Amino acid sequence: MTPSASYSSDTRSSRLLPAIVIACLLLSAPSCCIPDLCCAKKGPAMPGDYNGRVDPDNSANIGWCEFFDDPALTDLICQAMNGNQELRILEQEVRIASLEAYGLSGEYLPFVTFGAGAGIEKSSRFTREGAVEDQLTVAPGKPFPEPLPDFLVATNILWELDIWKKLRNAQSAAAYRYLATRDGRNYVVTRVVAEVAENYYELLALDNRMETLERTIEIQQQSLENAKSMKEAARGTELAVQRFQAEVRKNESERAIIRQEILEAENRINFLVGRYPQPVERMSVEYVDLNLHALAVGVPSDLLLNRPDIRQAEKELCAAGLDVKVARARFYPSVTLRAGVGYQAFNTRYLFTSPESLIYNAAGDLIAPVINRKAIKADYLSANAKQLQAVYNYQRTVLNAFTEVINQVSKVENYRESIAFKKQQLEAMEASVVSANNLFQNARAEYVEVLLAQREMMEAKMTLIDTKRQQLAAVVNAYQALGGGGGPGVRVLPAPPSATPSPAPAGDGLLLNPSEPPLEIGSTPRPEQGGAEFGGLAPAAARSDNAVHTWQAARQHAGLLPDAEHRLEVRSDMRRDGLRRQLAGDRGFRCERPTLFDPVS
Repeated sequence: MTPSASYSSDTRSSRLLPAIVIACLLLSAPSCCIPDLCCAKKGPAMPGDYNGRVDPDNSANIGWCEFFDDPALTDLICQAMNGNQELRILEQEVRIASLEAYGLSGEYLPFVTFGAGAGIEKSSRFTREGAVEDQLTVAPGKPFPEPLPDFLVATNILWELDIWKKLRNAQSAAAYRYLATRDGRNYVVTRVVAEVAENYYELLALDNRMETLERTIEIQQQSLENAKSMKEAARGTELAVQRFQAEVRKNESERAIIRQEILEAENRINFLVGRYPQPVERMSVEYVDLNLHALAVGVPSDLLLNRPDIRQAEKELCAAGLDVKVARARFYPSVTLRAGVGYQAFNTRYLFTSPESLIYNAAGDLIAPVINRKAIKADYLSANAKQLQAVYNYQRTVLNAFTEVINQVSKVENYRESIAFKKQQLEAMEASVVSANNLFQNARAEYVEVLLAQREMMEAKMTLIDTKRQQLAAVVNAYQALGGGGGPGVRVLPAPPSATPSPAPAGDGLLLNPSEPPLEIGSTPRPEQGGAEFGGLAPAAARSDNAVHTWQAARQHAGLLPDAEHRLEVRSDMRRDGLRRQLAGDRGFRCERPTLFDPVS
């Protein structure tokens, strides 16, 4: 190499280096002006017990077949699981969410296309292209054919390099929303089970009210006959006969109303089951003595695992955190690579002649937003606002679940105590009716006393039946509030995708403020990434002795996805103190990145 050539090369390099540096500075400048995010307000810490009550077991872990232990009711629930239209609609929503996540699973991979084409072209000789082509030859003395054919076989590659994890985070957010949709359907399953059971026990209550009314009418018919006999014997008056007659007619009218209520209760069950109106089979039991499986409430932290609506809110929060990262990545430069290779010739005989017919190209684009980034800022701040909504929704869902358990469990106990007193009241009222009838037959009591005693006895029976109905409904709703009802024999667990998830990239965390330790969703975030905190609650991070949870769903149902086992590892730094799990102030929850199985295969 001559000294002049070396000098020329060094000159070009010295000119090119500043240009590259300036270009990099211009492209990285937009990322230095990212707006700050708003932070969520910390919510209250979950109590360690239910007003002083904790149990070593939890009724949510019991399937509804065992909990209800009524063949007729469990058969209705099975039919509802298969025929309920709302569950079928939600099943398709789950499928849609799965396909949306599946559609994003390849966005960060290269797009490869293959194609072939053929054409023909003739240019005017009075144009520049035509004049030039007229002077060209394929070989000495051999011009190009006119018109000119064109044959092409080529492969093209387009690849957006996912440097800032924008595409991967978008796919993971869609995967979390798919999981949230599944948990949302599981929550509706528990509600359907509870509604079928509640309406079933209401139907039994109406049957018992009908039996009570029938017996009361029989007693009043006897009293009416006694009043007529006493009138014929000149020991009574027509007034007593008319009053007893009116009481009988009133109860017969009430019987028709109860018959209508029975029909409506049956049709509510038929609607939940997904069938047209028809009689509902049910057991014949002594209603006021009917008892369900004893309730065990466990500890409050169990709700984070057992309640599908809490798991749904948790997954939506994870997705919202990833949406913020996706929106943030739009401030950074994007790199796109394009390349193609193939063969092109005017005659198929020369099409695959190498290297003469070989064509190829390669190019790269480096693009960054510089001016007018209002849309990107708006999307970023909007994602942050939605993230805050997800945080508050999670806090509200947990608070609502805890309140539901407190209300329903307290209602079960209070109504059980009320039923015990009402049974004693009913025994006294039955004895008073017998005494009043005896005294009336011996002309030692007025008919009004008999009427009042019979009326009060019937009202006491009806009140007892209604109280028992509300107590059974409270047991059913408490079972559902604890998270039970998700499966016939095993508790329905969260259903993550099939493959073991890989760790999420750094920066998935959500921070209340830079001075507090981070709540991780993936790994430790940088303070400038901002975000929100769960508010003293570690989602799905309780009930573990070794702080490592492995959730394995049974099998995918309804043919939605291939029947592959799913696994989601959730790690936390929770400590166990007897039955109480200390939730307040703990950190270290990790939302692992889910990897979706192919739902189309």
